[in-house]
Amino acid sequence: MPSSMSPPLKAAAHHTSAIRPAPQSWIGMLGPAFVAGSAYVDPGNFATNMAAGSAFGYQLLWVIVLSSVCAMLVQATAAKLGLATGRDLARLCRDHLPRRLRLALWVQAEAVMIATDLAEVVGGALALQLLFGVPLPIGGAITGVTAFAVLSLETRGQRRFEAVVATMFLVIVAGFCYDLTVAGVSTDGLASGISPGFAGPDSLLLATGIVGATVMPHAIYLHPALMAGRRSSGALPARRTWLRGMRTDVAVALGIAATVNVSMLVIAAQLFAGKSLDDLTAIHGLLDERTGSATACAFALALLASGFAASSVGTYAGQAVMAGFLRRSVPLLLRRAVTLVPALTLLAVGVRPTTALVWSQVVLSFGVPFALVPLVWFTSRRDLMGGFVNRRTTTLALSVITALIVALNVLLLWGALTS
Repeated sequence: MPSSMSPPLKAAAHHTSAIRPAPQSWIGMLGPAFVAGSAYVDPGNFATNMAAGSAFGYQLLWVIVLSSVCAMLVQATAAKLGLATGRDLARLCRDHLPRRLRLALWVQAEAVMIATDLAEVVGGALALQLLFGVPLPIGGAITGVTAFAVLSLETRGQRRFEAVVATMFLVIVAGFCYDLTVAGVSTDGLASGISPGFAGPDSLLLATGIVGATVMPHAIYLHPALMAGRRSSGALPARRTWLRGMRTDVAVALGIAATVNVSMLVIAAQLFAGKSLDDLTAIHGLLDERTGSATACAFALALLASGFAASSVGTYAGQAVMAGFLRRSVPLLLRRAVTLVPALTLLAVGVRPTTALVWSQVVLSFGVPFALVPLVWFTSRRDLMGGFVNRRTTTLALSVITALIVALNVLLLWGALTS
């Protein structure tokens, strides 16, 4: 196998489980959820959350909160799958599903990876244009190269890769903390936004977009692959220690991601309510006009970090998918080039960046149920999970989440095709 494959991906390819002793401190267990959490603050989230805030104020805040809670359960379950079995979701599909079904799942998963990379590369290119005036196609190429460089850190150890992605994650947090301080928060708005409700078909469609941009299919494939390398074979107490640490990791990372997503909506609601902005360039310009260049720069830097981090994570997830479904891998440079071409093509022909972001979320909506259904099935099987099998209430909650997301994604797709 290529040397650029990570330890978990090597484990998936060679049918072996990496064994790592549990750290003495819970701090040593942090990392994988921060990598997966970068998918929850990617450029697609920028577009949907700020559009919601500018169009409907605080009214859709409850959608972000509810989606984030659902995402925590989904990611904790995905991470537990890797920890309990030592295998990722794609490899389990290959091992336990009929050949035609698993090949169909692989094809749609690859389409999801391309759509994911499209959103991240477009977001990074747009940020470079806002910050430095770099033409979009060149900015897309820079984003792709940077993501490849970040992912190449895997050859020096998974923890280095996790540390770099977590640092970019914190850059996003810092940018929105600053902008939120400038924009301010309405306590009355927060209180009213927690109460579920819609303001007509447009708000329902946008709420569906928020859900689709929050529960990302590639993160469901990614997290078990990250955790598979942390399985302590045959040592149940050590695995339970990892399980507790994983839950802390998910709660901290996705709790921070949820706060960032809420901040996006609040900033837009405070500064642009009633304007229905669906263009990140326009949002950047209005931030500069109303609150000063520092606020606009913080927004653009956060978008840049989001594009870089999410793009490298998307490529990692793509490697896990291919290694898992096919027991094969390709050099990272080749895979990076293949997934980069569609994004650069759209940027070169002049497609509006925010439009590309929105349509990428529509494509991603197809992938969510194809990842969630196997996840629920595998984690409810005692023969695979042993003592880590889902409780019935957990399986029921995940099934309800899956059904809800399927229904909302159908509505999102219908609205996009008929609008």
